[in-house]
Amino acid sequence: MAKLGKRTRASREAFAGKENLSVEDAVALVKSHATAKFDETVEISLNLGVDPRHADQMVRGVVGLPNGTGKDVRVAVFARGPKADEAKEAGADIVGAEDLMEIVQGGKIEFDRCIATPDMMPVVGRLGKVLGPRNLMPNPKVGTVTMDVAEAVKNAKGGEVQFKAEKAGVVHAGVGKASFDEGKLVENVRAFVSAVARAKPAGAKGTYMKKVSLSSTMGPGVSIDVEKAASE
Repeated sequence: MAKLGKRTRASREAFAGKENLSVEDAVALVKSHATAKFDETVEISLNLGVDPRHADQMVRGVVGLPNGTGKDVRVAVFARGPKADEAKEAGADIVGAEDLMEIVQGGKIEFDRCIATPDMMPVVGRLGKVLGPRNLMPNPKVGTVTMDVAEAVKNAKGGEVQFKAEKAGVVHAGVGKASFDEGKLVENVRAFVSAVARAKPAGAKGTYMKKVSLSSTMGPGVSIDVEKAASE
């Protein structure tokens, strides 16, 4: 077994025996032990009582974090004519139509969010096998298939986070950086948990939100009291 470094041992000892904390205490603990040489992302993970294989139990949505994510989001937009111009003016990093489709088909995916106007979906639809597994496929349910491309680009750049339940019913996302003030991280955590709570599907049975955990990129995780996490 590999020998643990002093920093890792110290973090594990600090987290040992601590669980079901308040959002404030969890943020303080995670933030104080995010000591890597880079600005670590504070990550949240929610274990939900759903089976996403069933359409009526899929959890999917979008939330605008009040204090942003601290991440520079690269946005690609599939659009033509005036809408393409709007996207460029709004700050989109890549804008195109069939030419952009060919770039993506060639394996060059240099963006974190993909937006499309409705008329471009027949073109974007050919990229389902490429964009789908990366959770980049534009979808009207999360506002990425829209005629208002300028607003969609603005939201993506401003800290909007998409979420989707994975096979095991787990939802995870980055909710800020370790350099953020504790109060801003607390606000972001509450906003994200509340958004997932509102996205509860009709087919969910039993306990919907089973566990909420918080961690930093390089640090251990700590559980948050579910009821306290969802409260305002």
